[in-house]
Amino acid sequence: MSSKGMVRAIFLVVFAVWLMIWVMLPTKLYKNTWTPNLETTLNSTYFSGQGTNLLLFSFPLMFIAAFGCAYLHFQNKSTDSSNHSKRLGLDSVTALLKRPVVVMAPLGIVSALELTFASMFVALLIWSLANYLHVSFGNLHMHKEGEKIWEAKLRSVSLRLGYIGNICWAFLFFPITRGSSVLPLIGLTSESSIKYHIWLGHLSNILFAAHTIGFIIYWAITNQMAEMVEWSKTWVSNVAGVIAIVIAMPMWVTSLPQFRRMKFELFFYTHHLYFPYIFFYVLHVGDAYFCMILPGIFLFLIDRYLRFLQSQQRTALLSARLLPCGLLELNFSKTPGHYNYPAINMLKSSYIFMISAVINLFFGPSRLYYNPTSILFVNVPRISKLQWHPFTVSSNCNMETDELSVVIKCQGSWSHKLYKELGSSLDRLQVSTEGPYGPNSSHFLRHECLVLVSGGSGITPFISIIREIIFQIQKPNFKVPRVIMICAFKNSADLAMLDLLLPISGTPQISQIQLQIEAYITREEEQPMAEAHKPLQTIWFKPSPLDSPISATLGPNNWLWLGAIISSSFLMFLLLLGIVTRYYIYPIDHNTEQIYHFSYRALWDMFLVCVCIFIVSSVVFLWYKKQNEREGNRIPNREIATPVTSPGVSPWFSGAELESLPHQCLVQATNVHFGSRPDFKKTLLDLKESDVGVLACGPRKMRHDVAKICASGLAQNLHFESISFTL
Repeated sequence: MSSKGMVRAIFLVVFAVWLMIWVMLPTKLYKNTWTPNLETTLNSTYFSGQGTNLLLFSFPLMFIAAFGCAYLHFQNKSTDSSNHSKRLGLDSVTALLKRPVVVMAPLGIVSALELTFASMFVALLIWSLANYLHVSFGNLHMHKEGEKIWEAKLRSVSLRLGYIGNICWAFLFFPITRGSSVLPLIGLTSESSIKYHIWLGHLSNILFAAHTIGFIIYWAITNQMAEMVEWSKTWVSNVAGVIAIVIAMPMWVTSLPQFRRMKFELFFYTHHLYFPYIFFYVLHVGDAYFCMILPGIFLFLIDRYLRFLQSQQRTALLSARLLPCGLLELNFSKTPGHYNYPAINMLKSSYIFMISAVINLFFGPSRLYYNPTSILFVNVPRISKLQWHPFTVSSNCNMETDELSVVIKCQGSWSHKLYKELGSSLDRLQVSTEGPYGPNSSHFLRHECLVLVSGGSGITPFISIIREIIFQIQKPNFKVPRVIMICAFKNSADLAMLDLLLPISGTPQISQIQLQIEAYITREEEQPMAEAHKPLQTIWFKPSPLDSPISATLGPNNWLWLGAIISSSFLMFLLLLGIVTRYYIYPIDHNTEQIYHFSYRALWDMFLVCVCIFIVSSVVFLWYKKQNEREGNRIPNREIATPVTSPGVSPWFSGAELESLPHQCLVQATNVHFGSRPDFKKTLLDLKESDVGVLACGPRKMRHDVAKICASGLAQNLHFESISFTL
């Protein structure tokens, strides 16, 4: 077994042990045998009752997250993109597991692998609930004199439903950690796994709602409604739980698909109630249960704070392209796509310089590298200071070394306002960004043939794929897949989106790739004249001394520093928690006259988590930013005195003059069909290659139709992948 395989095996064993602990948690064996022994050994004066949960539930995943960063770093260093030239394809088992098996609302497109793990997770919840109730009903406690057995059982069921909801929370925050080191280990990104967060969120809210309603009914029939507002000093706070569920309800309702699509801004702002929700939830469950779900929250807070630090910088916006179809492309300055380590040139003259070079190599500023289909989050304070929107990165980090571009379709009020602002006479536009985030590899290059299916603005992720293929084909003996792009547009003006396949600068060799574009115009029966369409506009902006280029951030572009933050902040948390518990809480708690408040323990935990993350992340981020500035990451001076608008005629209509050879090749590779829709089934089933990758992005119905064809079993060579934030 290779060293890479051994490391992955270690991670798998640790994760399996962590899952096994969750399986054993509700059993009599754990409660009656394991718990007394573990408490005697682990619940010391330094960690009190949290010691067991910190070791069994927190440490395994924090270990995977920290050392997973080192694994990803060295994996990226050893990965050569030329390896994609080998047609490894997908083995039959992997292909079978990744094939869609369920295509329906509200689940969306679910593969066999996802269905297997979802079934196992549901089985864990059922197993846990059944064992909790079995143990509880076997030793039923009456909490009030004269209480009936069925009333006690109702209370027990309601309590255990809360326990099951806590299991959901142990997984809830991993899918939304954008700079996660856990998700790439299993081949996921935060964008592709957002549906898991949605599923877990709905399930946990159902369980917590049932937990709350059950207790309210129990208190009502036993005349104990005053319990709702009790804040116990020695046990859980009921009123904190009530506040938490009151906060959760509007978050839940506004996240429902029908509400989210109609009132997205309300959903967006309401969802930011997650911080007080977490705060009161932890006060309700206490410090011991908080340690059971700590890893997901801890890693999410690190990621969220690093994103906050990055977002405080103003990003240099160089230019914008406005298309007549209401689409726009923003071009930002970014740090050069190469390493710059001056000390390496002096290795032979001094061991000091050698050590310096090694430190720089591992911990110094990294190149800004991102793979196709990556996402950049954009904020324009002139439009909204709070709203952040994700957009597909259309540029290629290898071809466009100093620029990063995103594509935006005018579909909502925010994007329409941005389009209007760019169309006015602006010297510059203040913009902030977070990211980019995306897949850990260009896995799509392994296929013999790529079928890219898009509807409307769904073409934007495929722009980066086409540009990556244009770059890779320049390498000697590199075999890239044949590409068939199927685009469905409402109007002929939308054909201008195809112009974005070509970068704003340079002479891409698009003629060298096997590209076939089938464009369908669904709402027009014939081709209009060129005069009926507005020209494409390119707007250049003045540079500002306050702006800085997009640079590599801690995470996907520097895993070692992220690993250092995770490990250092967690160890600092354990150290400070031990000191506070031993020298402050322990003397009070063991005083015969008083006991330390139950909720104050949870407050200490949350406070120390936040302090440790704040200190470590701030120090590393500021040092890293200083190193980037020292490397000379400045905005290229284009010497443009005033904003420039460059009109251009789109080459897609009769009478239009083709601007360049790349445009000619692009038009020649395109077949435009008016008044018809694509026949996905015929196109896909006619493909003869043994390994065909089918990527779909666009309206849900279109993605589901393509997924059903790939899942039908009529063709074994189709491997489907959906690119979307929604189900």
